Amino acid sequence: MMYQELRERVCKLNRMLPDENLVVWTGGNVSAIVREAGHVVIKPSGVLFEDLTPESMVVIDMEGNVVDGDLKPSVDSSIHLYLYQKRPDLGGICHTHSPYATSFALLGESIPAALSPLAHLTGRDIPCTRYAQAGYVDTGEAILEADKDGYAVLVQRHGVFSYGKSPEFSVKIATFLEESARTVHYAMMRGKVTTLPFDELKRCFDYYKNYYGQ
Repeated sequence: MMYQELRERVCKLNRMLPDENLVVWTGGNVSAIVREAGHVVIKPSGVLFEDLTPESMVVIDMEGNVVDGDLKPSVDSSIHLYLYQKRPDLGGICHTHSPYATSFALLGESIPAALSPLAHLTGRDIPCTRYAQAGYVDTGEAILEADKDGYAVLVQRHGVFSYGKSPEFSVKIATFLEESARTVHYAMMRGKVTTLPFDELKRCFDYYKNYYGQ
């Protein structure tokens, strides 16, 4: 079986999504790319998260052909592949339908980077795309139209795509984004929410990137 260690990581991260209240039933997915081989490890389509195993992860090539695995890959595979092709800096992608963030997507609204935790991770507001066809490259195109070099986007009337240098980072972004969306939602009930000033967003982002963690 190809990429045992990576399969284990991707499986673990996919199984985290319902635990973090980011998905329900079988919706949502996490993937990782092996750049030197041109292969992507991704969740299989329509399998309950609780039933996922490292062996059930599917390896596909950059054309979407199954290279290793007995199941069909996620129906969102074409979106993942498009983003990997257009963003060579990406190592992992996460897609969720987390309710608070998706409520902004339903209204076609961005999530303001009003809280320092989100500013640390993204350094910017989280924009919302135009409406795009779910499961098709059109969604990938809409994502890059909305933000060509960020870490997360809301897909109008659909959900969240987050991404970064690793699959772990993509899930981290999705988790913090949902927390921020929930807090902003509550705050909007009480008053006006504003984005942090540009200079402070940059300072937060640079500080986190250079000093956070081991």
